[in-house]
Amino acid sequence: MTDRKIVFFDLDGTLMSEDKTILPSTKAALHSLREKGIITVICTGRAPKMFRELVTELEFDSYISMNGQHVVYEGEELFSNPMDTTILTELSALAKENGHGITYSNSEMFAANEAEHPLVTGSLGRLKLMYPEVDAEIFIHSPVHQIQLYGNMDDMQAYKDKYQEDYVFIHWDENAVDMLPKGASKAVGIAKVMEHLEIPVENSYAFGDGPNDFEMLDYVGTGIAMGNAISELKEKADLVTDSCSNDGILKGLIACGLLKDSEVSLLENN
Repeated sequence: MTDRKIVFFDLDGTLMSEDKTILPSTKAALHSLREKGIITVICTGRAPKMFRELVTELEFDSYISMNGQHVVYEGEELFSNPMDTTILTELSALAKENGHGITYSNSEMFAANEAEHPLVTGSLGRLKLMYPEVDAEIFIHSPVHQIQLYGNMDDMQAYKDKYQEDYVFIHWDENAVDMLPKGASKAVGIAKVMEHLEIPVENSYAFGDGPNDFEMLDYVGTGIAMGNAISELKEKADLVTDSCSNDGILKGLIACGLLKDSEVSLLENN
């Protein structure tokens, strides 16, 4: 076992502030962690294509994407868990029949089942993401790790009722849910990274804010909820920091002992 420490960060509402930007204090804190030899990993529900620019901007080379369905450490793929093609075929037909939107995510692509679906446009717009390319048969020629379904919540409940034995649904927008195989979670991806690096659980930390972060904060040694997190996550967390828009990452790293008070002025002056 190694004595190195590792920190996993959600993106939306965590590393990214509420206006989808990265605070200078967050960038400085990440730099300081790496200077101290602490490993940093993105852990998000997004597909890689949805955060490639952030990976470059924040200098990450390791990430867990699509709620643990795909894991990359220092450019090496550690884990990949595509969904069943038969189910994807059935779901795509149902969505088309009912006028619902679908987007498909894998390690290289992010595609929609049709052009300019209004609910897809609205949900992705709130993430400040462009509308994806259209490829309604992506699952025929490429693996798909996770899908997003777009409709009102009554519509989404019908999908949940039909597929609840084998799949889980994570509500992330007023008209959108992620759908992925039961048992998949950010915690699964975290376990793959920690097994690879032989890091003990007590040396692991995670920051999150939403319903797909429960397993992640539960699994690591120290789970930190953002000040803007949902109340249920705050109740489960070991620590609650300030909001993502008010230096919550930096303050949380100080609170859990990974950065010191004396380093704050140094970070602010750089």
